[in-house]
Amino acid sequence: MLAGIDPEKSNIFIQSQVAAHAELSWVLNCYTYMGELSRMTQFKDKSAKHADNINSGLFTYPVLMAADILLYQADLIPVGEDQKQHVEITRDIAERFNKIYGETFKIPESYIQKTAARIMGLQDPTSKMSKSSTLENDSIFLNDDPEVIIKKFKKSVTDSENIVRYDKENKPGISNLIQIYGAIAKKTNEEIEKEFAGKGYGDFKMAVANCVIEELRPMQEKYKELLENKDYLEKIYREGAKRAKEIAKATLEDVYKKIGLIW
Repeated sequence: MLAGIDPEKSNIFIQSQVAAHAELSWVLNCYTYMGELSRMTQFKDKSAKHADNINSGLFTYPVLMAADILLYQADLIPVGEDQKQHVEITRDIAERFNKIYGETFKIPESYIQKTAARIMGLQDPTSKMSKSSTLENDSIFLNDDPEVIIKKFKKSVTDSENIVRYDKENKPGISNLIQIYGAIAKKTNEEIEKEFAGKGYGDFKMAVANCVIEELRPMQEKYKELLENKDYLEKIYREGAKRAKEIAKATLEDVYKKIGLIW
């Protein structure tokens, strides 16, 4: 598919097609503590931003994520640094359940890449880049046009020093751009600093923008191609859901049996 996932090797499906996600989530809620959920960073951040809509779905969302993982007996979970907490609570829930009922779930591990493990916003480099950001030009989306990407990077927040140097604490904006550029160009911070020595932020921002544009170009071309073949897409997610249901059923059946529910 567009991000390089082979549907012949990986199941691609829509979560709502597999009812076992919601079913296991409810069961796991019974083994999750209120204190654990109230400490989740995502819940605290979103509650602060949307005080008029603090609902139970947001509060228990980490349990649904745990069900997503544990249903398929996953070993490694590729996540960004900011999602590590979700894997940790998944491990806690699984270990608690296993301790009561015996070996049921595999205990998953986080898989976090060493570079650009957490990309920050272009307008607020102290907060992670997010699709839900309310700040204009803060996030880069996979289907952004090249002109839009250039505009967003040109407007990205940096500092007045005008020296391309990595200093996360004192220069969060430019350090974030260095991380993005380094992850795509496969260069270290030192190599980037040397490459742009004597050049200002304008040159560096354009270099980062062009690097991102070229990285996204094959994805965007594949995206347009796939959108023109809706029958193929439907075939992929329906077949993926069928296989996912078979795997999920085995786990859920084991859970129901152990807690005494009739399957």
